[in-house]
This record gives sequence, structure tokens and C-alpha cells, in this order.
Amino acid sequence: MSTRFDLQGHSTASDGALPPGEVVAAAARAGVELFALTDHDTVSGVREAIEAAAREGIRVVPAVELSSVDGEHEELHVLGYGVDHEDPTFVETLADLRGDRERRILAMADRLRDLGWELETAELEARRRRGDPLGRPHLARALLDHPANAGRLTAEGIPGPNELFPRYLVPGAPGYVARSRPTVQDAIALIHDAGGVAVWAHPFWDLDAHDEVEASLRRYASYGLDGVEAFYPTHGPGQVELLTDVADELGLLVTGSADFHGPEHATFARFLDFELHGRRPRLGPIAA
Repeated sequence: MSTRFDLQGHSTASDGALPPGEVVAAAARAGVELFALTDHDTVSGVREAIEAAAREGIRVVPAVELSSVDGEHEELHVLGYGVDHEDPTFVETLADLRGDRERRILAMADRLRDLGWELETAELEARRRRGDPLGRPHLARALLDHPANAGRLTAEGIPGPNELFPRYLVPGAPGYVARSRPTVQDAIALIHDAGGVAVWAHPFWDLDAHDEVEASLRRYASYGLDGVEAFYPTHGPGQVELLTDVADELGLLVTGSADFHGPEHATFARFLDFELHGRRPRLGPIAA
């Protein structure tokens, strides 16, 4: 596969730093030839991304990233590629899922206030008015940006979101509110109903143990999962080997991304920032 692909990226339509068109322009400047804008639980930026792609001379796949649950795991992500981003039923279902996300974020905000934190809510309120998704990164910024929290943040050793999340905003932490839907199986079905293919995003970002990742991948394949994102900035050679071996056995697509969130992001700031580790991608209909 000679195409320079990067099949996950985020814009201001969800938790990215740049508008959709600017994300596509930045991807083109970085040498990406096949790109997917995969905002969380929304396709609102896809049309702008496709229009920008026509100007920039690259290909953009209509896509989305669905947050889902599987047993005790509440933040498993399923990517949908080639979805009909203008299908009214699909768009309405995504709006319902964002409503559930918003409920959880507002409940987390209440918990943080109960814990004595102040929140700078201007961005949260603006996103709600526009109908844009709310996520934990927005809530983290609301806490980190409020000047009344400066002393406590210093005292607790929390200089930024990487330190704030494990203390307050992950499952089991005092500010977290659990997700209940959709399940991974529901997310796969929703993507298929919208005409797309479903790919498990960054398995080793959400799970740690090799045996659990392998067992989950096999089970998700039995639900109809079409592929796995094996190539990722934090995936090492052994992790890539496991994912590609199982994908080859099961006939799954094998994709990759740098998960771009913005040029200043602490972890996901560069396009094409992933290694193949000697393995071959298999993009199938995503690249067609």
C-alpha cells in the first residue's frame, strides 16, 4: 500500500483544536493522501472536510468515532468509515448519543463543583448552544482555566490535563460519571446501518493486557467488526504483531492513524506519526 494514509483525526466539531477544513489542509501539508475526519459521535464536520479535500487535492473518507461500552470498559471507540453522513436516521441517532454524553459531562461538572473546584463554563455553554459535542477534554479545560483553581492545582501537582484526568476524570475517579450506551455491538450495527465499515480504534490505548485485547478482538469480530486500527502512535512492535496476526487470521481490515487533535496537543499533534513495524495495512473499501 503506497498511499500515505492517516485514518483518524479530530476537529472543533468534537475535541480537536482546528476547524474541519483546517485539519484537512494541515493533513495535506503533512503529505497525507487519504484522510478521515473522525469526530466523536458526530459527522457535522464531514461536509466541510470533503470540500476542503477537493481544494487540497487529497481524499477524505466520511467517518465518525463512536464511544461505546463493553462490560467494565466504558471508553471503547469504534471507527465508522464510509458512513452516509447525510442519512437523517444516522444523524438523529448520533444526536441522541451526544445528548447522553452531554448529560454525563454536566453531571461530572456538578461532581467537580461538589469537590470544591470552580469551572470556567463559557466554552461549555457555547458548545451547548451550537449543538457541538461536549467531552471530558472540554470539562478539563474549564477546570484548568479558572483562576480560582490555580493554588489547588499547584498543591495537588496538576499542571495540565494529563495529570488531571487520572485524578478526577477516568472510571473510578471521584469526578467521573459512567457511560451506559451504546455497547460495542450496538456501535458496529449503527455503522453498518449507515453503510459503513466498523474498525476498533487504538485497542492498546484502552486495554492493557495482550490476552484481553486478543479475546476482545475475536469477540468483536463475531459481532461483525470489519477491522482493527493496528498502527497507532503508542502501539509498539509486539502490539502491532498481535493485532495484525489476529486480523490476518480473521480476514479483518488493518488500518492506522496518528489521531491528530491539534498542533499543540501533548500526544497527538502530528500527522503520519505511527509505525507499521514491518506489517502491511489492509484498507479494503476504505481506500476504494
